[in-house]
Amino acid sequence: MKKIIYSAIAASAFFAATGCIEEIDPMTNIVTGDQVDKAPGSFEALTDALTSPLVGQFNYWPAKQYPMDFGYPAMFLIRDVMGQDMVCNNSGSSFASWAFSTTAIYPKYALCQFPWTDYFQWIKNCNVVLGMAGEEPEDSQRFGVGQAYALRAMFYMDLAMMYSQETYANNPDALTVPWVDQFSKTEDSFHNPRITNKVMFGHIIDDLNNAETYLDGYSRPNGKTPDLSVVYGLKARAYLYMGMWKEAEEYAREAQKGYTMMSQAEYCDRNTGFNTHNSSWMLYVGFKSEDPCIQQNDADSSWGSAMSFEIFHKNGTGCGYASNYGYQIAVIDRHLYETIPSSDFRKGLFIDFSINDLDPEAEDYSDKLLEFLSDYSDYPEEIATTPVSPEYAYGVAGFSTKFRVAGGEAGRADQYIGFLQEIPLMRVEEMKLIEAEAAGMQNEGRGIQLLTEFAKTRDANYVYGTHNDAYYNSENSLFQNEIWWQRRVELWGEGFGLFDIKRFKKGIIRSYENTNHIDMYQWNVETTPQWMTFLFGGTEPEYNYDLIQNPLPVPPTNNSEPYAW
Repeated sequence: MKKIIYSAIAASAFFAATGCIEEIDPMTNIVTGDQVDKAPGSFEALTDALTSPLVGQFNYWPAKQYPMDFGYPAMFLIRDVMGQDMVCNNSGSSFASWAFSTTAIYPKYALCQFPWTDYFQWIKNCNVVLGMAGEEPEDSQRFGVGQAYALRAMFYMDLAMMYSQETYANNPDALTVPWVDQFSKTEDSFHNPRITNKVMFGHIIDDLNNAETYLDGYSRPNGKTPDLSVVYGLKARAYLYMGMWKEAEEYAREAQKGYTMMSQAEYCDRNTGFNTHNSSWMLYVGFKSEDPCIQQNDADSSWGSAMSFEIFHKNGTGCGYASNYGYQIAVIDRHLYETIPSSDFRKGLFIDFSINDLDPEAEDYSDKLLEFLSDYSDYPEEIATTPVSPEYAYGVAGFSTKFRVAGGEAGRADQYIGFLQEIPLMRVEEMKLIEAEAAGMQNEGRGIQLLTEFAKTRDANYVYGTHNDAYYNSENSLFQNEIWWQRRVELWGEGFGLFDIKRFKKGIIRSYENTNHIDMYQWNVETTPQWMTFLFGGTEPEYNYDLIQNPLPVPPTNNSEPYAW
Protein backbone atom coordinates (compact mmCIF):
# COMPACT_ATOMS: atom_id res chain seq x y z
CA MET A 1 0.00 0.00 0.00
CA LYS A 2 1.41 3.38 -0.97
CA LYS A 3 1.72 6.07 1.60
CA ILE A 4 -0.63 8.93 0.94
CA ILE A 5 0.95 12.09 -0.41
CA TYR A 6 -1.27 14.69 1.19
CA SER A 7 -2.58 15.55 4.62
CA ALA A 8 -5.34 13.51 6.22
CA ILE A 9 -6.71 16.66 7.77
CA ALA A 10 -6.53 18.56 4.52
CA ALA A 11 -9.90 17.63 3.11
CA SER A 12 -10.24 17.79 -0.65
CA ALA A 13 -12.21 20.53 -2.38
CA PHE A 14 -15.47 21.02 -0.51
CA PHE A 15 -18.36 19.41 -2.36
CA ALA A 16 -16.17 18.64 -5.35
CA ALA A 17 -19.19 17.33 -7.19
CA THR A 18 -21.20 20.49 -6.67
CA GLY A 19 -18.48 23.12 -6.88
CA CYS A 20 -19.80 25.03 -3.88
CA ILE A 21 -16.36 26.03 -2.59
CA GLU A 22 -13.31 25.85 -4.77
CA GLU A 23 -10.58 25.28 -2.17
CA ILE A 24 -9.90 25.04 1.53
CA ASP A 25 -7.06 26.00 3.82
CA PRO A 26 -4.43 23.24 3.89
CA MET A 27 -4.02 20.93 6.87
CA THR A 28 -7.29 21.83 8.53
CA ASN A 29 -10.93 20.93 8.54
CA ILE A 30 -11.87 24.48 9.45
CA VAL A 31 -13.62 26.77 6.98
CA THR A 32 -12.81 30.44 7.32
CA GLY A 33 -15.38 33.20 7.17
CA ASP A 34 -13.91 34.40 3.87
CA GLN A 35 -14.44 30.99 2.31
CA VAL A 36 -18.07 30.90 3.36
CA ASP A 37 -18.68 34.43 2.14
CA LYS A 38 -17.10 33.65 -1.23
CA ALA A 39 -18.85 30.35 -1.72
CA PRO A 40 -20.91 30.45 -4.92
CA GLY A 41 -24.47 29.15 -4.83
CA SER A 42 -27.24 29.46 -2.34
CA PHE A 43 -27.64 28.30 1.24
CA GLU A 44 -30.15 25.78 -0.09
CA ALA A 45 -27.49 24.29 -2.36
CA LEU A 46 -25.13 23.92 0.59
CA THR A 47 -27.89 22.26 2.59
CA ASP A 48 -28.72 19.89 -0.25
CA ALA A 49 -25.04 19.00 -0.42
CA LEU A 50 -24.99 17.87 3.20
CA THR A 51 -26.17 14.41 2.19
CA SER A 52 -25.03 14.13 -1.45
CA PRO A 53 -21.40 13.24 -0.56
CA LEU A 54 -22.54 10.46 1.76
CA VAL A 55 -22.74 7.90 -1.02
CA GLY A 56 -21.54 7.48 -4.59
CA GLN A 57 -18.66 9.97 -4.38
CA PHE A 58 -14.92 9.34 -4.21
CA ASN A 59 -14.58 11.45 -1.09
CA TYR A 60 -11.13 10.27 -0.11
CA TRP A 61 -8.83 9.95 -3.12
CA PRO A 62 -10.72 10.24 -6.44
CA ALA A 63 -7.72 9.46 -8.60
CA LYS A 64 -7.23 6.09 -6.91
CA GLN A 65 -10.88 4.95 -7.13
CA TYR A 66 -10.49 2.66 -4.13
CA PRO A 67 -13.16 -0.07 -4.08
CA MET A 68 -14.22 0.93 -0.56
CA ASP A 69 -14.26 4.69 -1.25
CA PHE A 70 -17.99 4.93 -1.92
CA GLY A 71 -19.21 6.82 1.13
CA TYR A 72 -20.80 6.45 4.53
CA PRO A 73 -22.05 2.84 4.12
CA ALA A 74 -18.44 1.72 3.56
CA MET A 75 -17.86 2.53 7.22
CA PHE A 76 -20.51 -0.10 8.11
CA LEU A 77 -18.48 -2.78 6.38
CA ILE A 78 -15.16 -1.64 7.83
CA ARG A 79 -16.58 -1.84 11.33
CA ASP A 80 -18.41 -5.14 10.83
CA VAL A 81 -15.46 -7.10 9.41
CA MET A 82 -13.41 -6.18 12.49
CA GLY A 83 -15.48 -8.54 14.62
CA GLN A 84 -16.48 -12.12 13.83
CA ASP A 85 -20.00 -11.93 12.43
CA MET A 86 -19.00 -10.83 8.92
CA VAL A 87 -16.35 -13.07 7.38
CA CYS A 88 -13.73 -11.62 5.04
CA ASN A 89 -12.87 -14.63 2.89
CA ASN A 90 -9.90 -13.18 0.97
CA SER A 91 -6.78 -11.72 2.58
CA GLY A 92 -6.37 -9.48 -0.48
CA SER A 93 -9.78 -7.81 -0.08
CA SER A 94 -10.05 -4.03 0.22
CA PHE A 95 -11.54 -4.64 3.67
CA ALA A 96 -8.96 -7.23 4.77
CA SER A 97 -6.70 -4.71 6.48
CA TRP A 98 -9.46 -3.92 8.97
CA ALA A 99 -10.56 -7.54 9.30
CA PHE A 100 -7.02 -8.77 9.97
CA SER A 101 -5.43 -5.65 11.53
CA THR A 102 -2.58 -5.34 9.03
CA THR A 103 0.01 -2.58 9.20
CA ALA A 104 -1.86 -0.84 6.37
CA ILE A 105 -4.22 0.61 8.99
CA TYR A 106 -1.30 2.06 10.95
CA PRO A 107 -0.55 5.81 10.88
CA LYS A 108 1.11 7.14 7.70
CA TYR A 109 -0.76 4.69 5.50
CA ALA A 110 -3.70 5.53 3.28
CA LEU A 111 -6.17 3.10 4.79
CA CYS A 112 -5.59 4.49 8.27
CA GLN A 113 -6.40 7.98 7.01
CA PHE A 114 -9.46 6.96 5.01
CA PRO A 115 -12.17 6.94 7.71
CA TRP A 116 -10.77 10.04 9.45
CA THR A 117 -10.63 12.05 6.23
CA ASP A 118 -14.13 11.11 5.12
CA TYR A 119 -15.76 11.79 8.46
CA PHE A 120 -14.16 15.18 8.82
CA GLN A 121 -15.13 16.14 5.30
CA TRP A 122 -18.74 15.41 6.23
CA ILE A 123 -18.38 17.28 9.52
CA LYS A 124 -16.87 20.22 7.70
CA ASN A 125 -19.86 20.30 5.36
CA CYS A 126 -22.11 20.63 8.41
CA ASN A 127 -19.92 23.38 9.83
CA VAL A 128 -20.12 25.34 6.58
CA VAL A 129 -23.92 25.34 6.72
CA LEU A 130 -23.93 26.32 10.39
CA GLY A 131 -21.30 29.00 9.83
CA MET A 132 -23.18 30.53 6.92
CA ALA A 133 -26.45 30.64 8.87
CA GLY A 134 -24.83 32.25 11.89
CA GLU A 135 -26.16 32.24 15.43
CA GLU A 136 -29.53 33.68 14.37
CA PRO A 137 -30.60 31.75 11.24
CA GLU A 138 -33.21 33.25 8.97
CA ASP A 139 -36.53 31.43 8.84
CA SER A 140 -35.63 30.05 5.41
CA GLN A 141 -32.44 28.53 6.86
CA ARG A 142 -33.87 26.82 9.92
CA PHE A 143 -34.47 23.41 8.38
CA GLY A 144 -31.01 23.33 6.80
CA VAL A 145 -29.45 24.26 10.12
CA GLY A 146 -31.41 21.48 11.83
CA GLN A 147 -30.18 18.92 9.33
CA ALA A 148 -26.57 20.06 9.81
CA TYR A 149 -26.81 19.71 13.58
CA ALA A 150 -28.39 16.25 13.31
CA LEU A 151 -25.82 14.92 10.85
CA ARG A 152 -22.88 16.39 12.74
CA ALA A 153 -24.12 14.63 15.88
CA MET A 154 -24.37 11.34 13.97
CA PHE A 155 -20.83 11.65 12.61
CA TYR A 156 -19.27 12.57 15.95
CA MET A 157 -21.16 9.74 17.64
CA ASP A 158 -19.62 7.27 15.20
CA LEU A 159 -16.16 8.73 15.69
CA ALA A 160 -16.46 8.59 19.47
CA MET A 161 -17.31 4.89 19.29
CA MET A 162 -14.57 4.17 16.73
CA TYR A 163 -11.65 6.10 18.24
CA SER A 164 -12.31 5.77 21.96
CA GLN A 165 -10.93 2.68 23.66
CA GLU A 166 -14.00 2.52 25.90
CA THR A 167 -17.60 3.59 25.51
CA TYR A 168 -19.23 6.34 27.55
CA ALA A 169 -21.17 3.84 29.66
CA ASN A 170 -17.99 1.94 30.48
CA ASN A 171 -15.74 4.99 31.03
CA PRO A 172 -17.02 8.57 30.64
CA ASP A 173 -13.44 9.86 30.94
CA ALA A 174 -12.04 7.84 28.02
CA LEU A 175 -10.71 10.02 25.19
CA THR A 176 -12.59 10.29 21.88
CA VAL A 177 -11.52 12.71 19.11
CA PRO A 178 -10.81 16.44 18.81
CA TRP A 179 -13.87 18.65 18.42
CA VAL A 180 -14.15 21.03 15.46
CA ASP A 181 -17.21 23.19 14.93
CA GLN A 182 -18.26 26.30 13.01
CA PHE A 183 -16.55 28.54 15.57
CA SER A 184 -13.14 26.83 15.38
CA LYS A 185 -10.22 28.79 13.94
CA THR A 186 -7.38 27.57 11.78
CA GLU A 187 -4.79 28.13 14.50
CA ASP A 188 -6.86 25.96 16.87
CA SER A 189 -6.09 22.87 14.83
CA PHE A 190 -2.46 22.80 15.95
CA HIS A 191 -3.44 22.46 19.61
CA ASN A 192 -6.75 20.62 19.62
CA PRO A 193 -6.69 17.75 22.15
CA ARG A 194 -9.04 14.81 22.20
CA ILE A 195 -12.07 15.29 24.42
CA THR A 196 -13.56 12.77 26.82
CA ASN A 197 -16.70 10.75 26.23
CA LYS A 198 -18.45 12.96 28.75
CA VAL A 199 -17.58 16.17 26.90
CA MET A 200 -18.17 14.64 23.45
CA PHE A 201 -21.61 13.30 24.24
CA GLY A 202 -22.46 16.61 25.85
CA HIS A 203 -21.74 18.24 22.49
CA ILE A 204 -23.71 15.51 20.69
CA ILE A 205 -26.79 15.98 22.85
CA ASP A 206 -26.49 19.77 22.44
CA ASP A 207 -26.41 19.33 18.66
CA LEU A 208 -29.43 17.04 18.78
CA ASN A 209 -31.32 19.46 20.98
CA ASN A 210 -30.61 22.19 18.44
CA ALA A 211 -31.66 19.89 15.61
CA GLU A 212 -34.92 19.16 17.42
CA THR A 213 -35.61 22.88 17.71
CA TYR A 214 -34.80 23.81 14.14
CA LEU A 215 -36.49 20.80 12.51
CA ASP A 216 -39.78 21.38 14.25
CA GLY A 217 -42.38 21.53 11.48
CA TYR A 218 -40.07 20.12 8.81
CA SER A 219 -41.71 17.81 6.27
CA ARG A 220 -38.98 16.16 4.25
CA PRO A 221 -39.35 15.15 0.58
CA ASN A 222 -37.93 11.68 1.24
CA GLY A 223 -36.01 9.70 3.82
CA LYS A 224 -32.60 10.86 2.63
CA THR A 225 -32.59 13.88 4.94
CA PRO A 226 -33.04 13.80 8.71
CA ASP A 227 -36.28 14.99 10.28
CA LEU A 228 -37.53 14.96 13.87
CA SER A 229 -38.00 11.19 13.89
CA VAL A 230 -34.34 10.73 12.96
CA VAL A 231 -33.30 13.21 15.65
CA TYR A 232 -35.23 11.14 18.18
CA GLY A 233 -33.56 8.01 16.80
CA LEU A 234 -30.11 9.58 17.17
CA LYS A 235 -30.94 10.60 20.72
CA ALA A 236 -31.98 7.02 21.42
CA ARG A 237 -28.63 5.80 20.09
CA ALA A 238 -26.69 8.38 22.08
CA TYR A 239 -28.44 7.59 25.34
CA LEU A 240 -28.00 3.86 24.67
CA TYR A 241 -24.25 4.34 24.29
CA MET A 242 -24.25 6.49 27.44
CA GLY A 243 -26.16 3.89 29.44
CA MET A 244 -28.92 6.39 30.22
CA TRP A 245 -31.71 3.85 29.96
CA LYS A 246 -34.77 5.94 30.77
CA GLU A 247 -33.94 8.51 28.08
CA ALA A 248 -32.94 5.83 25.57
CA GLU A 249 -36.25 4.05 26.01
CA GLU A 250 -38.32 7.24 25.73
CA TYR A 251 -36.63 8.50 22.57
CA ALA A 252 -36.58 5.07 20.92
CA ARG A 253 -40.33 4.82 21.46
CA GLU A 254 -40.90 8.35 20.16
CA ALA A 255 -38.78 7.69 17.07
CA GLN A 256 -40.93 4.73 16.02
CA LYS A 257 -44.07 6.77 15.39
CA GLY A 258 -45.17 6.60 11.77
CA TYR A 259 -43.02 3.59 10.85
CA THR A 260 -43.75 -0.13 10.62
CA MET A 261 -41.38 -3.07 10.84
CA MET A 262 -40.33 -4.86 7.68
CA SER A 263 -42.52 -7.88 6.99
CA GLN A 264 -41.07 -11.23 6.01
CA ALA A 265 -42.09 -10.53 2.41
CA GLU A 266 -40.22 -7.20 2.40
CA TYR A 267 -37.20 -8.58 4.22
CA CYS A 268 -36.76 -11.54 1.90
CA ASP A 269 -37.96 -10.04 -1.40
CA ARG A 270 -35.66 -11.30 -4.15
CA ASN A 271 -35.92 -8.10 -6.16
CA THR A 272 -36.24 -5.28 -3.63
CA GLY A 273 -34.86 -6.81 -0.43
CA PHE A 274 -32.63 -4.24 1.28
CA ASN A 275 -32.10 -2.24 -1.89
CA THR A 276 -35.28 -0.14 -1.83
CA HIS A 277 -36.59 1.97 1.04
CA ASN A 278 -39.82 0.98 2.74
CA SER A 279 -41.94 1.98 5.72
CA SER A 280 -39.29 0.71 8.16
CA TRP A 281 -36.43 2.86 6.89
CA MET A 282 -36.10 6.10 8.82
CA LEU A 283 -32.97 7.39 7.05
CA TYR A 284 -31.24 6.03 3.98
CA VAL A 285 -28.89 6.84 1.11
CA GLY A 286 -29.02 5.74 -2.52
CA PHE A 287 -26.67 5.45 -5.46
CA LYS A 288 -27.55 7.38 -8.63
CA SER A 289 -26.56 6.64 -12.20
CA GLU A 290 -24.57 9.88 -12.42
CA ASP A 291 -22.48 9.15 -9.32
CA PRO A 292 -18.73 8.91 -9.98
CA CYS A 293 -18.61 5.61 -8.10
CA ILE A 294 -21.10 4.20 -10.62
CA GLN A 295 -19.75 5.83 -13.77
CA GLN A 296 -16.11 5.03 -13.08
CA ASN A 297 -14.12 1.90 -12.26
CA ASP A 298 -16.84 -0.31 -13.77
CA ALA A 299 -19.07 0.72 -10.83
CA ASP A 300 -16.89 -1.53 -8.68
CA SER A 301 -16.38 1.16 -6.05
CA SER A 302 -19.86 0.62 -4.68
CA TRP A 303 -21.90 -1.11 -2.01
CA GLY A 304 -23.34 -3.56 -4.54
CA SER A 305 -19.92 -4.61 -5.76
CA ALA A 306 -18.95 -5.53 -2.21
CA MET A 307 -22.24 -6.94 -0.92
CA SER A 308 -24.41 -8.35 -3.73
CA PHE A 309 -23.87 -11.69 -5.51
CA GLU A 310 -26.27 -11.79 -8.42
CA ILE A 311 -24.46 -9.75 -11.07
CA PHE A 312 -24.29 -12.15 -13.99
CA HIS A 313 -20.92 -13.46 -15.06
CA LYS A 314 -22.32 -15.91 -17.59
CA ASN A 315 -24.79 -13.64 -19.36
CA GLY A 316 -23.76 -10.20 -18.14
CA THR A 317 -20.82 -7.87 -17.64
CA GLY A 318 -18.93 -10.04 -15.21
CA CYS A 319 -18.20 -7.25 -12.72
CA GLY A 320 -18.49 -6.93 -8.96
CA TYR A 321 -16.03 -7.93 -6.27
CA ALA A 322 -18.59 -10.20 -4.59
CA SER A 323 -20.16 -11.64 -7.73
CA ASN A 324 -17.20 -12.13 -10.00
CA TYR A 325 -13.79 -11.46 -8.49
CA GLY A 326 -13.73 -13.81 -5.51
CA TYR A 327 -13.46 -11.08 -2.88
CA GLN A 328 -16.40 -11.71 -0.59
CA ILE A 329 -17.23 -10.09 2.76
CA ALA A 330 -21.00 -10.63 2.65
CA VAL A 331 -20.49 -13.93 4.44
CA ILE A 332 -21.94 -14.79 7.84
CA ASP A 333 -19.94 -16.35 10.67
CA ARG A 334 -20.84 -20.03 10.74
CA HIS A 335 -21.46 -20.22 14.47
CA LEU A 336 -23.78 -17.22 14.42
CA TYR A 337 -25.62 -18.78 11.47
CA GLU A 338 -26.01 -22.10 13.25
CA THR A 339 -27.54 -20.40 16.28
CA ILE A 340 -30.39 -19.04 14.13
CA PRO A 341 -33.36 -21.44 14.36
CA SER A 342 -34.75 -22.76 11.08
CA SER A 343 -38.08 -21.19 12.02
CA ASP A 344 -36.50 -17.70 11.93
CA PHE A 345 -37.05 -16.36 8.41
CA ARG A 346 -33.83 -14.32 8.58
CA LYS A 347 -31.85 -17.55 8.35
CA GLY A 348 -33.07 -17.93 4.78
CA LEU A 349 -30.97 -14.96 3.67
CA PHE A 350 -27.76 -16.97 4.11
CA ILE A 351 -26.84 -20.03 2.06
CA ASP A 352 -26.85 -23.08 4.33
CA PHE A 353 -23.58 -24.91 4.95
CA SER A 354 -25.27 -28.22 4.17
CA ILE A 355 -24.81 -27.32 0.51
CA ASN A 356 -21.39 -28.91 0.91
CA ASP A 357 -23.00 -32.22 1.86
CA LEU A 358 -24.10 -32.68 -1.75
CA ASP A 359 -21.97 -35.25 -3.53
CA PRO A 360 -20.21 -33.59 -6.49
CA GLU A 361 -19.57 -37.05 -7.96
CA ALA A 362 -23.25 -37.94 -8.03
CA GLU A 363 -24.90 -38.12 -11.43
CA ASP A 364 -27.62 -35.68 -10.44
CA TYR A 365 -25.29 -33.27 -8.59
CA SER A 366 -25.92 -30.32 -10.91
CA ASP A 367 -29.67 -30.69 -10.61
CA LYS A 368 -29.46 -31.04 -6.83
CA LEU A 369 -27.18 -28.03 -6.57
CA LEU A 370 -29.48 -25.78 -8.59
CA GLU A 371 -32.50 -27.03 -6.67
CA PHE A 372 -30.70 -26.20 -3.41
CA LEU A 373 -29.74 -22.69 -4.55
CA SER A 374 -33.25 -22.02 -5.85
CA ASP A 375 -34.23 -21.59 -2.21
CA TYR A 376 -32.08 -18.45 -2.14
CA SER A 377 -32.11 -16.96 -5.61
CA ASP A 378 -34.04 -16.83 -8.85
CA TYR A 379 -30.69 -17.19 -10.60
CA PRO A 380 -29.21 -20.38 -9.12
CA GLU A 381 -26.91 -20.98 -12.11
CA GLU A 382 -25.17 -17.69 -11.45
CA ILE A 383 -24.79 -18.34 -7.74
CA ALA A 384 -23.48 -21.85 -8.41
CA THR A 385 -20.70 -20.56 -10.63
CA THR A 386 -19.69 -17.55 -8.50
CA PRO A 387 -15.89 -17.34 -8.30
CA VAL A 388 -14.81 -17.86 -4.69
CA SER A 389 -11.52 -17.04 -3.00
CA PRO A 390 -9.23 -20.10 -2.85
CA GLU A 391 -8.66 -19.20 0.82
CA TYR A 392 -12.31 -19.96 1.59
CA ALA A 393 -13.00 -23.67 1.89
CA TYR A 394 -16.80 -23.61 1.86
CA GLY A 395 -17.78 -22.52 -1.63
CA VAL A 396 -20.84 -20.28 -1.48
CA ALA A 397 -21.94 -21.57 1.94
CA GLY A 398 -22.58 -18.71 4.34
CA PHE A 399 -22.97 -16.18 1.53
CA SER A 400 -25.60 -13.52 2.23
CA THR A 401 -28.44 -12.62 -0.10
CA LYS A 402 -29.74 -9.90 2.24
CA PHE A 403 -28.69 -6.96 0.05
CA ARG A 404 -30.18 -7.71 -3.35
CA VAL A 405 -29.07 -6.27 -6.66
CA ALA A 406 -31.44 -3.53 -7.83
CA GLY A 407 -33.36 -3.38 -11.08
CA GLY A 408 -34.61 -6.94 -11.42
CA GLU A 409 -33.17 -9.05 -14.24
CA ALA A 410 -31.87 -5.96 -16.04
CA GLY A 411 -29.83 -5.12 -12.95
CA ARG A 412 -28.39 -8.61 -12.81
CA ALA A 413 -27.15 -8.29 -16.36
CA ASP A 414 -25.83 -4.73 -16.01
CA GLN A 415 -24.09 -3.54 -12.86
CA TYR A 416 -24.71 0.11 -13.85
CA ILE A 417 -28.35 -0.65 -13.06
CA GLY A 418 -27.89 -3.34 -10.43
CA PHE A 419 -25.67 -1.25 -8.15
CA LEU A 420 -28.15 1.64 -7.96
CA GLN A 421 -29.16 0.44 -4.53
CA GLU A 422 -30.49 2.22 -1.48
CA ILE A 423 -28.96 1.41 1.92
CA PRO A 424 -30.61 2.01 5.31
CA LEU A 425 -28.81 4.17 7.87
CA MET A 426 -31.56 3.85 10.48
CA ARG A 427 -34.49 1.45 10.70
CA VAL A 428 -37.41 1.27 13.09
CA GLU A 429 -36.24 -2.23 14.07
CA GLU A 430 -33.14 -0.68 15.63
CA MET A 431 -35.39 1.60 17.66
CA LYS A 432 -37.46 -1.33 18.90
CA LEU A 433 -34.34 -3.15 20.00
CA ILE A 434 -33.04 -0.04 21.77
CA GLU A 435 -36.40 0.33 23.50
CA ALA A 436 -36.32 -3.30 24.63
CA GLU A 437 -32.73 -3.12 25.87
CA ALA A 438 -33.24 0.17 27.69
CA ALA A 439 -36.49 -1.04 29.26
CA GLY A 440 -34.86 -4.28 30.38
CA MET A 441 -31.94 -2.50 31.99
CA GLN A 442 -34.49 -0.74 34.19
CA ASN A 443 -36.94 -3.62 34.61
CA GLU A 444 -35.82 -6.92 33.14
CA GLY A 445 -39.30 -8.38 32.90
CA ARG A 446 -40.52 -5.46 30.82
CA GLY A 447 -37.46 -5.72 28.58
CA ILE A 448 -37.97 -9.46 28.05
CA GLN A 449 -41.58 -8.83 27.06
CA LEU A 450 -40.61 -6.20 24.47
CA LEU A 451 -37.75 -8.34 23.16
CA THR A 452 -39.99 -11.38 22.84
CA GLU A 453 -42.64 -9.39 20.99
CA PHE A 454 -39.96 -8.23 18.54
CA ALA A 455 -38.39 -11.65 18.10
CA LYS A 456 -41.70 -13.36 17.39
CA THR A 457 -42.16 -11.14 14.31
CA ARG A 458 -39.07 -12.91 12.92
CA ASP A 459 -39.57 -16.36 14.46
CA ALA A 460 -43.04 -17.35 15.64
CA ASN A 461 -41.43 -20.14 17.68
CA TYR A 462 -38.94 -17.87 19.45
CA VAL A 463 -38.12 -18.92 23.01
CA TYR A 464 -36.36 -16.44 25.24
CA GLY A 465 -33.14 -17.61 26.88
CA THR A 466 -31.63 -19.79 24.15
CA HIS A 467 -28.94 -17.32 22.97
CA ASN A 468 -26.48 -16.89 25.79
CA ASP A 469 -22.98 -17.10 24.27
CA ALA A 470 -20.81 -14.91 26.51
CA TYR A 471 -17.84 -14.37 24.17
CA TYR A 472 -15.60 -14.34 27.25
CA ASN A 473 -17.60 -11.72 29.18
CA SER A 474 -19.53 -13.58 31.85
CA GLU A 475 -20.58 -10.28 33.45
CA ASN A 476 -23.25 -9.76 30.80
CA SER A 477 -26.67 -11.04 31.84
CA LEU A 478 -28.73 -13.51 29.84
CA PHE A 479 -30.96 -10.60 28.86
CA GLN A 480 -28.01 -8.60 27.51
CA ASN A 481 -26.76 -11.60 25.53
CA GLU A 482 -30.23 -12.13 24.04
CA ILE A 483 -30.40 -8.46 23.03
CA TRP A 484 -26.94 -8.65 21.50
CA TRP A 485 -27.85 -11.80 19.55
CA GLN A 486 -30.99 -10.19 18.12
CA ARG A 487 -29.00 -7.12 17.07
CA ARG A 488 -26.32 -9.28 15.45
CA VAL A 489 -28.90 -11.09 13.33
CA GLU A 490 -31.37 -8.27 12.63
CA LEU A 491 -28.77 -5.58 11.89
CA TRP A 492 -26.17 -7.82 10.23
CA GLY A 493 -24.13 -5.79 7.73
CA GLU A 494 -25.59 -2.46 8.87
CA GLY A 495 -22.57 -1.19 10.78
CA PHE A 496 -23.33 -1.90 14.44
CA GLY A 497 -21.00 -4.86 15.01
CA LEU A 498 -18.00 -2.98 16.41
CA PHE A 499 -20.14 -0.66 18.52
CA ASP A 500 -21.97 -3.53 20.21
CA ILE A 501 -18.81 -5.55 20.88
CA LYS A 502 -17.37 -2.50 22.62
CA ARG A 503 -20.60 -1.76 24.50
CA PHE A 504 -20.92 -5.29 25.83
CA LYS A 505 -17.13 -5.63 26.31
CA LYS A 506 -17.09 -8.84 24.31
CA GLY A 507 -14.11 -10.78 23.09
CA ILE A 508 -13.72 -12.24 19.60
CA ILE A 509 -14.18 -15.89 18.63
CA ARG A 510 -13.20 -16.84 15.09
CA SER A 511 -11.58 -20.20 15.82
CA TYR A 512 -13.86 -23.15 16.57
CA GLU A 513 -14.62 -26.53 15.05
CA ASN A 514 -15.70 -26.12 11.39
CA THR A 515 -15.14 -22.36 11.47
CA ASN A 516 -15.49 -20.59 8.14
CA HIS A 517 -12.96 -17.88 8.95
CA ILE A 518 -9.92 -18.25 6.71
CA ASP A 519 -6.67 -19.88 7.76
CA MET A 520 -4.14 -17.79 9.71
CA TYR A 521 -6.88 -15.40 10.87
CA GLN A 522 -8.90 -17.76 13.04
CA TRP A 523 -8.30 -15.71 16.16
CA ASN A 524 -9.82 -15.85 19.60
CA VAL A 525 -9.25 -12.85 21.86
CA GLU A 526 -10.67 -12.86 25.37
CA THR A 527 -11.14 -9.09 25.66
CA THR A 528 -12.28 -6.50 23.13
CA PRO A 529 -9.21 -6.36 20.85
CA GLN A 530 -7.14 -3.22 20.45
CA TRP A 531 -7.60 -3.40 16.67
CA MET A 532 -11.22 -2.31 17.24
CA THR A 533 -9.99 1.14 18.31
CA PHE A 534 -9.06 3.19 15.27
CA LEU A 535 -5.73 4.98 14.90
CA PHE A 536 -5.25 8.61 13.88
CA GLY A 537 -3.57 8.91 10.50
CA GLY A 538 -1.95 11.47 8.25
CA THR A 539 -0.84 14.85 9.49
CA GLU A 540 -3.40 14.96 12.30
CA PRO A 541 -0.93 13.40 14.79
CA GLU A 542 1.97 15.30 13.21
CA TYR A 543 0.57 18.83 13.27
CA ASN A 544 -1.97 18.59 16.09
CA TYR A 545 0.63 18.74 18.82
CA ASP A 546 -1.84 18.00 21.62
CA LEU A 547 -3.22 14.81 20.07
CA ILE A 548 -2.67 11.58 22.01
CA GLN A 549 -2.40 8.62 19.64
CA ASN A 550 -4.11 5.31 20.41
CA PRO A 551 -1.90 2.27 21.08
CA LEU A 552 -0.91 0.20 18.05
CA PRO A 553 -2.74 -3.13 17.91
CA VAL A 554 -0.73 -6.34 18.12
CA PRO A 555 -2.89 -9.02 16.50
CA PRO A 556 -2.23 -12.75 16.80
CA THR A 557 0.19 -14.21 14.30
CA ASN A 558 -1.45 -17.60 13.85
CA ASN A 559 -4.68 -19.47 14.42
CA SER A 560 -5.94 -19.78 17.98
CA GLU A 561 -6.85 -23.08 19.58
CA PRO A 562 -10.46 -23.86 18.62
CA TYR A 563 -13.03 -22.62 21.10
CA ALA A 564 -15.45 -25.23 22.45
CA TRP A 565 -18.96 -23.83 22.56
